[in-house]
Amino acid sequence: MIVALLNQKGGVGKTTLALHLAGEWARRGKRVTVIDADPQGSALDWSEQRAREGLERPFGVIGLARDTVHREAPELARTCDHVIIDGPPRIAGLMRSALLAADLVLIPAQPSPFDGWASAEMLKLIAEARIFRPQLAARFVLNRCGARTILARDTAKALARHDPPMLVATIGQRIAFADAARTGRLVADIDGDSSAVREIVALAAEVERLVT
Repeated sequence: MIVALLNQKGGVGKTTLALHLAGEWARRGKRVTVIDADPQGSALDWSEQRAREGLERPFGVIGLARDTVHREAPELARTCDHVIIDGPPRIAGLMRSALLAADLVLIPAQPSPFDGWASAEMLKLIAEARIFRPQLAARFVLNRCGARTILARDTAKALARHDPPMLVATIGQRIAFADAARTGRLVADIDGDSSAVREIVALAAEVERLVT
């Protein structure tokens, strides 16, 4: 399975979700590789920080910020169970390549009208990719979400009527994700029974059900 986390808008949590999905699947015994397709290299930075902290690497992270992802990701998928592409913002060529490689596209969105407006170009790219890959699945995932806020409820209602639809699992606005990232950790490394971990477990399980 190849999952790409993509959005034209930066700062929506693509890298955080990519790393935590990889960590949860690795915890279940899956062989996972994360492709860092963002020239900023945030996933690679996280992996290097983890090594400096002397922590075991539960999954591989490789840098591949090139528009050849659609050729190289399927080759990687032959040797592991899941490949996760952490895509770049605002680089259409790289995003098109990631779309042609993916079985499923996750579009992280925050409860904000700006995220909704910014997703329009992303949806155009998905429509283009489906000309060549009509089986390509896509879902919004609501991230950094204050579940009880009016804005979050309104965003969830709007995305529920959207195509592609929204996943049931949502990820809250939790400082634990930022604290973990600074030291090359995942939230499960800090507190395996936290609300953040339970949200990631639910997200990983729902994503797997979509493509298996």
